[in-house]
Amino acid sequence: MQANVRIGAGLGFYGDAWEPVAASIERGGVHYIASDHLAELTLAILQKDRQRDAALGYARDVVPMLMRLWPLMQARGVKFICNAGGLNPAGAAAALRAAFAAKGWKARIAVVTGDEVLSRLAALAPPHMFNAQPFESVRERMVFANAYLGARPIVSALQQGADIVVTGRVADAALFLAPLVHEFGWKLEDAATPLELDRLAQGLAVGHLLECSGQGSGGNFGSQGAWKAIPDLAHIGYPIAEVGEDGTALITKAPGTGGRINFDTVRQQLLYEVHDPTRYVSPDVVLDLSALKLEDLGDDRVRLTGARGHPRPAQLKLVGGFRDGYKAEVTWGFSWPDAYDKAQAAVAMVKAQLADRRMAHDELFVEYPGLNSAHGPLAPLPVPEALAELNEVWVRLVVRTRDKAVADGFGRLFPWMALSGPAYTCGFHGLNNSSELLGIWPALLDREAVEAEVRVELLSA
Repeated sequence: MQANVRIGAGLGFYGDAWEPVAASIERGGVHYIASDHLAELTLAILQKDRQRDAALGYARDVVPMLMRLWPLMQARGVKFICNAGGLNPAGAAAALRAAFAAKGWKARIAVVTGDEVLSRLAALAPPHMFNAQPFESVRERMVFANAYLGARPIVSALQQGADIVVTGRVADAALFLAPLVHEFGWKLEDAATPLELDRLAQGLAVGHLLECSGQGSGGNFGSQGAWKAIPDLAHIGYPIAEVGEDGTALITKAPGTGGRINFDTVRQQLLYEVHDPTRYVSPDVVLDLSALKLEDLGDDRVRLTGARGHPRPAQLKLVGGFRDGYKAEVTWGFSWPDAYDKAQAAVAMVKAQLADRRMAHDELFVEYPGLNSAHGPLAPLPVPEALAELNEVWVRLVVRTRDKAVADGFGRLFPWMALSGPAYTCGFHGLNNSSELLGIWPALLDREAVEAEVRVELLSA
């Protein structure tokens, strides 16, 4: 057992940078890297991959990432935990084994399965988590359904000696909690006393602070003006947590890296995606942040104490995806003079064509990048006098429809206007980019219905 366990943040989403992870391994003294490849909508992206090729459905960045990191990890005894398996953890593990075998590398790779519940969902029929819409409304259109697992299967994999653990849809912070439970022997399912629950809560808080890679160390820092003082973001260091057996944690980063760990950057990440600070629900423990204390020790070090825990919930969250029609979008730019008026006239022409051709659609969304697309209705357009003087205006039009032919034909409404519409000089973008939409179905399932099917398999590469 380690006296203190040092866990480094891996990726914060599919496609994130992994050079900062290499810095944490080389200079940060980490024992584990926990890497979160699955943002809330990533499974929908992976489903489209799987529709094209049944062998896919996982976050493909995990293979080149570990080809870069494994030599560094192996030399230092660092273990790697990730949810990059997405909809196909077995496929991700197979791709890793093949890549390692080609190099002659040896590693113990564990794969966690059982989070996928699509085949059982019809019998469970969970209503929509937020609006109670009945499951029958999407039953025939469901294409994936995965429950958020907790730390237990990862702990089991580590107990079996895994060097690399690949999971599907595991709760983000559970990736970080698992090595602490493993190293310190904390109770997980049987945690009942305030001390036991508070330790789990501390571990969950650590995971929450590290799950978003550079966002926990000064990246994406939103304090007005203060973001300018964050040094060397081009070489940002991802956060590292040094955690003691009682759960007390020191948040820091590898020496010689950019970014900043201080009270403000840490508390911004602490509040990320938290709706009720007294009840942040995870599969392993319910976290109460209200008494949490952050102490800025300087030199990119913040101490974390005071998290409180309550017993884990009886249900697990489900994220499902269903076919929900099609979309197509086109962006078109107009230049001075009268740039905004030209854009308005073009939108009116598109609407007229949709009506003339009887192209049925649910919505035509219109926005003006550079004017109101970042903040939507919170960003009122400039006064008419200012609009009249704009150098250029871009307009983005997105059609949503149940008819694939309408989506496929949307781009053909535009080219003729190059010579027959308002004068423009900035060009079209996206004339042939129709795609299927996947709606998201959040729900709750009794955990017994999910966990009974969870399996951990240890492979050799």
